[in-house]
Amino acid sequence: MRTAAAEALERFPDDLKPEIYALSFRIWRIDYDPRRPYVAIGYNTESQYRLEARPEDPGEARWNYACWLLDGFEMLGNVPEDPTGSPLYVDEVKRLGLWFDGEGDDADDGQYTALVEHFAATCVDLSRHLQSSGRIKEILGRPVPVVVFDMDCPGWEVEATKAANPPELVADFLAWQRAAAGEA
Repeated sequence: MRTAAAEALERFPDDLKPEIYALSFRIWRIDYDPRRPYVAIGYNTESQYRLEARPEDPGEARWNYACWLLDGFEMLGNVPEDPTGSPLYVDEVKRLGLWFDGEGDDADDGQYTALVEHFAATCVDLSRHLQSSGRIKEILGRPVPVVVFDMDCPGWEVEATKAANPPELVADFLAWQRAAAGEA
């Protein structure tokens, strides 16, 4: 995933790279099957922010992924779009004893949760690696935060994004989250 993610970042349009202020790691599962997870590696731009910004809460458009560009990004994981990563993922979760056979809804709660948490942890680790190795800075010309989220787990993006980035990169994101939650 590390190599494929860096390659995905390199394929971002050169004319947009100066405008990207945050990367997005949108986690999802095909047909809600925990064995078919993927992460769509995307970004948000200053132009998109300006289109969505509202005077009453400019942070909403800047940091809430619902206002972001979400479609058309490369997907990594156990999906047809990732023919290299899919078998590697299946081998790994089988080796860890997390795989189950049958239909996607045949998973018991523990199996479902274990698979979802494993992939989420992998995505957080992927962001940490891209940050600590300097790949994001090298590709985009500066460090930018990675907002990690799963639309099935509202609120988790705070914990995930905080864990996935150096503190100075997510200070604004966390401040907006605290303000939105009514915290001081």
